Amino acid sequence: MAFTPPKESFRGRVYPVTIGTEVQETFGGENTLPFHRFEGEIPHRPLISYEIQDVPPQDWPEVVREPYSDVSDDPVKWAQFCQESLGAKSITLRLIGTHPDQKNLSAEDAVKVVTDVLNAVKVPLIILGSNHIEKDAEVLPKVAEASKGRNCVIGKAQEANYKTIAAAAMASGHKLIAMSELDINLSKQLNILITQMGFEKERLITDPMCSALGYGIEYTYSVMERIRLAALAQADPVMQPPMVADVGMYVWKIKETQASEQDLPEWGSLRERGILWEALTATTLMLAGAELLIMRHPDAVSLVNTFIDEMFA
Repeated sequence: MAFTPPKESFRGRVYPVTIGTEVQETFGGENTLPFHRFEGEIPHRPLISYEIQDVPPQDWPEVVREPYSDVSDDPVKWAQFCQESLGAKSITLRLIGTHPDQKNLSAEDAVKVVTDVLNAVKVPLIILGSNHIEKDAEVLPKVAEASKGRNCVIGKAQEANYKTIAAAAMASGHKLIAMSELDINLSKQLNILITQMGFEKERLITDPMCSALGYGIEYTYSVMERIRLAALAQADPVMQPPMVADVGMYVWKIKETQASEQDLPEWGSLRERGILWEALTATTLMLAGAELLIMRHPDAVSLVNTFIDEMFA
């Protein structure tokens, strides 16, 4: 008698989200656990988005600044480099220069940068604020209006400013990232509040926050895993949006990606160490359920893409 391996099936499904206009990318849509293609349908690969900034990334370590040294002084050139030289499927523009502790750039400055980048590239654009509650509520609505019709992702909406940002994304036809602070109940509550405004749950992207490998990754993993199981096993509609992992910003500020070889020779090559740290963090969070990854170093992206290729082979 032939042995039939047991398979686990779920009644829920993650919503597929499509972004972009001229060039479109879709992520999500699965009805099974990450990479469990032997048990269900995973119609779309996880999407990796290259991060760029509106101002030169002076606070990035040299290892991750070096690949962009010739273009990072201009977000348009930077975006074109990612699209044309690195083959980016998506680009994330972080408006860090608008933060009051940075250059405190105005909403008008942000609109110009976003408009110029949108006119320069064809791949989908994810537009993130500076993570300053008040400034994002001022900047992101104007940015959303300026990019109307381009099917971008706007973020991040948080409990303190979601009404303003969600309304702007809804009015301009964009997708929306909803960010809570590593708690499944807070994540669910924020998604409920946003959908109660009339924002379609199928246009949401959940950001439960994340951490770098070695810095609470187990807690991040467990929160993401619980969100994904709520979507699949419980078929909870407000838990079924796909998840984003904002990998690069967390990885490239930790000691392991910055400590010099002179100070810690036993840790080996700083360059290889940092790249591997980003790649392993991204891979771990994909296994936890993230369908959208925001990353920085091209070599780390290449490693993760190789992993995805093997898992989909």
